[in-house]
Amino acid sequence: MAQQLGEFGFVIFGLVLLATVVLSVPIARKLGLPAIVAYLIGGIIIGPSGLGVFPTPESIIPVSELGVVMLLFVIGLELELSELISMRRAIFGLGAAQLVLTAASLALLAHALGLLPWRGAIVAGLALAMSATAIALEILEDRGELQREYGQRAFAILLFQDMAVVPLLALLPLLAQGAGSGAGNAHASFADAARAAAIIAAAIAAIVLAGRYLLNPFFRLLAQSGSREVMTAAALLIVLGAAMVMQLAGMSMALGAFLAGVLLAESNYRHELEADIEPFRGLLLALFFMGVGMSIDVALVRANLALVLIAAALITVLKAVIVWLLFRPTCARRDSLRAGSILTAAGEFSFVLIPLGATLGMLADRQAALLLAIAAVTMLIGPLVASGSEALIRRVARPAEPEADDFSEARGSVLVIGFGRFGQLVCQCLLAEGIAVTTIDRDPEMIRQAGRFGFRVYYGDGTRLDVLRAAGTTKARLVAVCIDDRDAAGRIVDLVQAEFPGTLLYVRSFDRRHSLALIAKGVEFELRETYESALRFGRQTLEALGLAPERAAEVEEFVRKRDLERLALQQAEGITAGLDILHAIMLQEPLSKPAGEAKPLNPETQDIVRRRPAAE
Repeated sequence: MAQQLGEFGFVIFGLVLLATVVLSVPIARKLGLPAIVAYLIGGIIIGPSGLGVFPTPESIIPVSELGVVMLLFVIGLELELSELISMRRAIFGLGAAQLVLTAASLALLAHALGLLPWRGAIVAGLALAMSATAIALEILEDRGELQREYGQRAFAILLFQDMAVVPLLALLPLLAQGAGSGAGNAHASFADAARAAAIIAAAIAAIVLAGRYLLNPFFRLLAQSGSREVMTAAALLIVLGAAMVMQLAGMSMALGAFLAGVLLAESNYRHELEADIEPFRGLLLALFFMGVGMSIDVALVRANLALVLIAAALITVLKAVIVWLLFRPTCARRDSLRAGSILTAAGEFSFVLIPLGATLGMLADRQAALLLAIAAVTMLIGPLVASGSEALIRRVARPAEPEADDFSEARGSVLVIGFGRFGQLVCQCLLAEGIAVTTIDRDPEMIRQAGRFGFRVYYGDGTRLDVLRAAGTTKARLVAVCIDDRDAAGRIVDLVQAEFPGTLLYVRSFDRRHSLALIAKGVEFELRETYESALRFGRQTLEALGLAPERAAEVEEFVRKRDLERLALQQAEGITAGLDILHAIMLQEPLSKPAGEAKPLNPETQDIVRRRPAAE
């Protein structure tokens, strides 16, 4: 029996972790909690303080930290080097100000209250001033606000904190030596610091040179094999390789992955890389948060419950206020509050700096254990603070929504949701054939304008089940979702499919990704909002250039057919599939003989030009 447990122990651990992920998130969503909180609580349950499936959090944290590494790589792919350079003031100005002010405030508070000696207070201040990169970036990505001004500034702070880890790790041993250190030690420390700085500079230079001159030819060579598995393996190799180089140089792995991502941001393969990394990133981040949950000593927290909760609350408020004050001169009040709320959780490097402080004798073991528990609790409540702040901001910013109209006179066999420029044309087609239509919209101004032109539009929010029922969805043959909000459209589709089975769903799609998502949901018909107009526009352009109308119509049909083929491939293989179809050419004699031979403008187009058939 023991032998069998030894053989299947790894499989059992994997099953427990995956089951925790699968079960915890739906329960958290039902309770209105963020997924991060679900992972943290799941880690507590299966960790040493709960069921004890994992005796120590170190069982998975080393592996799960790769989730943070891959997250930073994906963020780097979305940020070109020129943008990073333009953020230098925010990184070194705002980032340094946040770290210094927060660390100083926390250290002074801890020392003034007599909780820690001054050296220990400095360690605690620096460790707890850090913010959780994974939590903050996950929240910003979920909201789609990473590219907004406050999102970019918050990211600059997180990036500076990652860069500051190595200097802080070098500072703590110097601080532990005290004022009695001899000149020889000081000289040795300076020499060590200079050597470390040189190694770091060499590592960064190596990554930059490889990214500039090696990676594009490398991926071009691999792409010729046509194997997706090879491209996925190459993406993981680049991420882990860059992370390992920076770790060997003494910097954080996440910073190395971020640099690799930035250098590949202008590559033709960035979208392929992002698609390949995404599944690994999400799962490993979930494991990371579960590892943090496992590190929470529930017994210690229970024995010092008041101290831990009060300390976590004070740290949360203090960090939010400092960030709010720093953002306020350049950001709107609401965005400043958003930034403050997402940076409250203690960072991943708290679990590095605090144990180091204990090892160096600046913190007692019990003090270090309490600080780690407080850091973990701030990570537990951080996502809740961010969600609560966002809900409060939206409630204050938006007046209370009025009640929906009385739908007693609505008798339409078609329910049209959304009466914007798209929905108006849909309604005109239906009314022209004498079909009874019920139209709802949540914009009072739009409803008022519709009334001036003789349209009866009811006020109502299509994402609410009670409004759909009142509008007669139970009797409607078809629901036409014509709004321009992709998230709201998705919620309406889910509601109609769950509550009104058999009702046809025709949905306006925002873009190609939205179309794929709607097809996956099983709607009867979807159409990208600019699709038909763009095809008609292209056809008229060809005619204006001298093409016969019959030939222009053939080209339009060719593009339409090619687009459907690519959409089918993307359903099966992902958003990056079908690029060869996208650039297909409809072979025919040219309108005029080319004046000269085509010349490639860059290495990426060289292969295309070589493969192109010569004009006869």
